[in-house]
Amino acid sequence: MATTTHTLHTCKVEQTRATINKLHMLFHFTAILSLLYYRISYLFHHAHEIPIFSWCLVTTSELMFTSIWIITQAFRWWPVTRTIHPENLCGNTELPGIDVFICTADPKKEPTVEVMNTVLSAVVLDYPLEKLAMYLSDDDGWPLTLYGLKEACLFGRSWIPFCRKYGIKTPSPERYFSSFGDDDRVLRNHEFMAEEEDIKVD
Repeated sequence: MATTTHTLHTCKVEQTRATINKLHMLFHFTAILSLLYYRISYLFHHAHEIPIFSWCLVTTSELMFTSIWIITQAFRWWPVTRTIHPENLCGNTELPGIDVFICTADPKKEPTVEVMNTVLSAVVLDYPLEKLAMYLSDDDGWPLTLYGLKEACLFGRSWIPFCRKYGIKTPSPERYFSSFGDDDRVLRNHEFMAEEEDIKVD
């Protein structure tokens, strides 16, 4: 029995934009050729009147800018728009298990708070918790890292459900409670504010 595959996105060429871009490229390229023709012909007809060094410098610069311009036209030649289809994503039962490895060594160079923020951010990933495994590697075996991990686990009991419930887009606690998290607080209700205050107390 044949299986039907569903794409996660579709690609559509913007014909109008592509035509306008190509006309602009043609006009621009014609102007560049005219300029180069002028430079070369002027050299042959007035070689005794112009300083060769200045002419070479200007012409070389124009050739360099022309080369850069040609290279940057590649993505304008065939502009496309992509439409995503999240409904075609496989269900949770088909998702594979993933392992997240976080490595640290010296708390003086890698502050424990930042490492724990990374741990909590990874746990809040939009992925089934039963298929997510987290590994923290502390090469030097610092007691401070172990203590920080214990505290992060206690904090995570309230932080993780809070992030999943309200779809927090800034999963790092340190960044969330700074100005970077202001967007997540826009148009929130009193229940959200109360839970946020409880987390701050934790």
